[in-house]
Amino acid sequence: MDALDYVLLSLYFITVLGVGLAARRSIKNSADFFLSGRSLPAWVTGLAFVSANLGALEILGMAANGAKYGIMTVHYYWVGAVPAMVFLGIVMMPFYYGSKVRSVPEYMRRRFNRPAHLLNALSFALAQVLIAGVNLYALALIMQALLGWPLWTAIVVGAAIVLAYITLGGLSSAIYNEVLQFFVIIAGLLPIAIIGLVKVGGIDGLFDAVRDTKLGDAGLHTWAGTGGSDNPLGAPWWGIVFGLGFVLSFGYWTTNFAEVQRGLSARNMSAARRTPIIAAYPKLVIPFVTVIPGLVALVTVKGLGADKGDLQYNNAIPLLMREFLPNGVLGIAVTGLLASFMAGMAANVSGFNTVFTYDIWQEYVKRDKPDGYYLRVGRWITVVGVVVGIGTAFIASGYSNIMDYIQALFSLFNAPLFGAFIIGMFWKRMTAWAGFWGLLTGTAAAFIVYAGYKWWGWFTFGSDLDESFWGAGIAFVTVAIVSVVVTLFTTRKTDEELSGLVYGIGSHDLSAGEIAGDRAWYRSPILLGAGALILAFAFYLPFL
Repeated sequence: MDALDYVLLSLYFITVLGVGLAARRSIKNSADFFLSGRSLPAWVTGLAFVSANLGALEILGMAANGAKYGIMTVHYYWVGAVPAMVFLGIVMMPFYYGSKVRSVPEYMRRRFNRPAHLLNALSFALAQVLIAGVNLYALALIMQALLGWPLWTAIVVGAAIVLAYITLGGLSSAIYNEVLQFFVIIAGLLPIAIIGLVKVGGIDGLFDAVRDTKLGDAGLHTWAGTGGSDNPLGAPWWGIVFGLGFVLSFGYWTTNFAEVQRGLSARNMSAARRTPIIAAYPKLVIPFVTVIPGLVALVTVKGLGADKGDLQYNNAIPLLMREFLPNGVLGIAVTGLLASFMAGMAANVSGFNTVFTYDIWQEYVKRDKPDGYYLRVGRWITVVGVVVGIGTAFIASGYSNIMDYIQALFSLFNAPLFGAFIIGMFWKRMTAWAGFWGLLTGTAAAFIVYAGYKWWGWFTFGSDLDESFWGAGIAFVTVAIVSVVVTLFTTRKTDEELSGLVYGIGSHDLSAGEIAGDRAWYRSPILLGAGALILAFAFYLPFL
């Protein structure tokens, strides 16, 4: 990078801090800090929803997967994201928004009991600081590869900036910065994809070159060879559909509070329902700036795929930036990657501080304090979350492909929660203790599968991602079986206690808080959701 690149980077840092300072003026109480006062329009929360997921681990990790597994990586978008995002908007968001819960763990407390609530709150808090560490490590990779900054310098500088604007402006600061960051990320990644394609002779030249790599022609197809495990992903179709497309995907998108929180900040029910569905449309085309560069790196970077050093799969994007981008454009690309890191970590931190303050501190440590007290706790715990995230960054450094690591975390934390959550939402007979024991045993089952594969040598899978699919599926089945057994021996809550929390008991006003234009046909969540699903199916057709 030269002086121009550093000027562009500095302007970005000044802008995000300015957004934090501006958002600070609207913080009057804890609801403003943690949920933006439930006042934001759907297009803002929708872009923030997709941007919160489009962190550095998504960009570096999916590019790494593109180089390692080929076109099959698009499963993480077209079957592993869009259907769950649509389901969240149409089916589940009315329960979240209509019941006025402040977090996913709070829903667990109302539906089940306090033990289930505490278990979910603690596991979510742990997951968020672990994932924040992945984002920090991803940032360090970028800075190390492109700027020559030492690991600790990159981590501390990036963490300090995120800490500043979240502490100042709370969720509103995070969300408005995420909208800005979405456009900065795309502006930073598009040149890599476009110049990369030009260098290899366009899309046809790229595909011809991929056929000459170790992936071969199999690296250009999505479903070919999935009758068994003889494919780059090492996973059969049922593992992709059930493990990824159902358990991992629905577990992440529908119960991960770092995402759901963006919908809860919307100004009314209609906006809340449209939030994840609006996000599904850009999610459909994100593979162009993640998977395609991964394939370009595979065919242009000799030796890519080493276990250690600069040639790890994780470095696919930074290596392309260093190789292809001129100064000025390089500054935009680096700024885009920094924006992605900040968006991802801000989502983790804002989710962590909300759950810790409302679901752990207020519920179990200090109850009935003035609202200003919890606002101060939220700001201080933000500092703690960032500091712990710095520590967990070094755990992520032990993985040559950070997306393998993050999917393992999702199978451990999200899949069991989704099992308990979805069964409890649609089966009114499920008891409170069934929710607790199902969640606990499901988490234990996922951990045993992971440890048995990685540490103890008990199990063999086609790949690390295949283990995540199986671990998630086994966790879900464990939750279902344990929930049924425990339900047979315990007493369920009454219909009055479950009103508005379980499908078919009570109802939510889908028109609550409507404003002019919300009834327009093009704002219908069902119509928008159907359009996203049709496009996801159509995008698969050229790559079958």
